[in-house]
Amino acid sequence: MLTRAQLDKYADVLLWGLTTSRVEPYKPGDVVLVQFELPALRLAEAVYAKLLGRGLNPVPRLTLTPRMETAFYGTADEAQLVFQTPGQAVLHENVHGAMHLLAPESLTHLSGIDPKRIAAAAVARKPLRDILVRREEKGEFGWTLCLYPTRELAEKAGMTAKEYAAQVTAACFLKDPEPVAVWRGLYENAREIKAWLGSIKARSLHVESDNVDLVVTPGAHRRWLGLSGHNIPSFEIFTSPDWRGTTGRYFADQPSYRSGNYVKGVRLTFKDGAVTEIAAEQGEEFVRKQLAMDPGASRLGEFSLTDKRFSKIGRFMANTLYDENFGGLHGNCHVAVGSSYSDTFDGDPASLDAERKDALGFNDSALHWDLVNTEPKRVRAHLADGRETTIYENGCFLY
Repeated sequence: MLTRAQLDKYADVLLWGLTTSRVEPYKPGDVVLVQFELPALRLAEAVYAKLLGRGLNPVPRLTLTPRMETAFYGTADEAQLVFQTPGQAVLHENVHGAMHLLAPESLTHLSGIDPKRIAAAAVARKPLRDILVRREEKGEFGWTLCLYPTRELAEKAGMTAKEYAAQVTAACFLKDPEPVAVWRGLYENAREIKAWLGSIKARSLHVESDNVDLVVTPGAHRRWLGLSGHNIPSFEIFTSPDWRGTTGRYFADQPSYRSGNYVKGVRLTFKDGAVTEIAAEQGEEFVRKQLAMDPGASRLGEFSLTDKRFSKIGRFMANTLYDENFGGLHGNCHVAVGSSYSDTFDGDPASLDAERKDALGFNDSALHWDLVNTEPKRVRAHLADGRETTIYENGCFLY
């Protein structure tokens, strides 16, 4: 799907992302997990060589194939479903970085599996994720995530393989002579916008479009993040709000694939911070089960806006990494139900214990599901002194 030259540039961009995602610089001998799906093997090989060239110790790990996943979720007994590989916690305690190379060969192979079984496995793995979150809060761990184009993705997105690959190369600037330089420029632009948003000190944010009328409370001691190197590509500017202040209705006009299920037209109504009404044009029962995964699954963990001037993504890509960064004609707003990001705390995230996070309204869940709205919209910030100001309109930040 990608030429050798593009793979080499892609690997360079991923190394930039990995380096940027961590506060402390990597040292020779640091351990980096390279987790990849089989179609991304050539990209994994390119990344592996570059990590070695930096004096790092890459640990390659192939993820489950669709047939393996189907066998696991379809036939595992209760003990097998929550089984954790020996040594996994030790690896999480000692790895310094991780690269995740997504390249799905199937998006629907789990469509016949009871979502409760998938949720049970996700909840069982949450303690491992918590290890990495804690180490990231201390500046000891960084990660980056990317997508390698596959025929399955192209088909589900309604494109040819060539068209899909072209969207990926454009979004990641792989045709540019120096794509890393482009990312560095975007990083600086985003830093200015994040600082501006932080200076506004909004008491609440009001999102309005044809089908959205949602109030989100940024909360105390928050900061805005984005273009941090974690996601390649990433054009969103986001924060984790105080979930308790969420009220109103939200509509995701962008479809999504999740755990083998195609979901379209999700409508959520929030009251006192939690989802009280759920509807969907397709996949409604799946949505209901996902939001019942645990107590935090029906609460807001993220609020995000993407400026269309940054993003080159103009089509549905059948993958959340790209769809949550959709630029198109009107940019996008997306919210995530489920877990929040503690690094949106404006102090030292390592100082936050579970009690402090709860007091500040950071949501905790095994779920994190981004739901995207691409309608024309306006976002107004309501300030503590009663004034209001529009921060986002016609797909652009008004900075």
